[in-house]
Amino acid sequence: MTDVEEAQPRAMDQLELRKPMPRAQFDPLSREILALKKKLNAVILAHNYQVPEIQDVADFVGDSLGLSQQAAKTSADVIVFCGVHFMAETAKILNPQKIVVLPDKDAGCSLEASCPAPKLAALQATNPNFYTVTYINCSAEVKALSDVICTSGNAVKIVNAAPPDRDLLFVPDENLGAWVMEQTGRPMTLWRGNCYAHVEFRRDNLLRLRAKFPDAKIVVHPESLREVRDLADSVCSTEKMIDFCKSSPARQFIIVTESGIIHRLQKECPGKEFLCAPAFDALRAPTDNCRCSECKFMKMNTLEKVRDCMVRLAPRIELPDEIIRRARAPIERMLAISAKPLENAG
Repeated sequence: MTDVEEAQPRAMDQLELRKPMPRAQFDPLSREILALKKKLNAVILAHNYQVPEIQDVADFVGDSLGLSQQAAKTSADVIVFCGVHFMAETAKILNPQKIVVLPDKDAGCSLEASCPAPKLAALQATNPNFYTVTYINCSAEVKALSDVICTSGNAVKIVNAAPPDRDLLFVPDENLGAWVMEQTGRPMTLWRGNCYAHVEFRRDNLLRLRAKFPDAKIVVHPESLREVRDLADSVCSTEKMIDFCKSSPARQFIIVTESGIIHRLQKECPGKEFLCAPAFDALRAPTDNCRCSECKFMKMNTLEKVRDCMVRLAPRIELPDEIIRRARAPIERMLAISAKPLENAG
């Protein structure tokens, strides 16, 4: 036990964020991408978890809600979606006549994989009174089975706006769903799914880091386990993490989500320090028992792949017209509820 305890601080000291691409490599690639963007009348949308160099060439960097809103109002002919597959699908659903490309076609999501549409349909059939609130991290087919979509940034507002006489079914993230129940008091049936990158965070590791940096504020994504959420100064979506860190007088923050967001935090909150929360991987312990959390799917996209997908206009997102039609309604319902003032949301 003593050996493990002594080794833990050293492991934390070795936590390193992914380094940005060297300027000598970034500059020519970014110039190519800018020229292609003008030629194609393209817009580049990037999630907060993308590698630093992709964030730096994007027209908009944000969370799932912000990206959905940008996709809904873009006038570009081509949408280059730097994120994972379900996000690019959402952009295509909202822009069926536009070309939507994803730098790496294999950039998937463990949450999306946890909830196949046929299994969801089978569960829905067991209760005709289900009102299905679906986290945006899901396939187009699952969206088409849903009553309303939500993101981590608006899930509480969406659930508060749900019909009071319906039995709520929340899919596919059980940890986000549990947190939403805590915030709203609305009972819900939860689909048993989770984000592998967020459930790696553990209470003990976070407590050790807090002991080392007692003045740091702890900011936690709601896809994390309750044992971790309970330690937070703020539980919020990635976009609200940015807002919290900007407005807080604190100078030091422990960020409990995928480490890609720290690049944006460092850019938008100069003079503040951001610590990458340690993630535990039982399959690698004890040699790698403490490291930054990275989503392997988000990190499949690279700046070279962004350039290449714009040159080829592929991999291209294509969906059946019927799926687009059925999936669009719950997304638009979400966007409409999100646009309402808080007092009118319910």
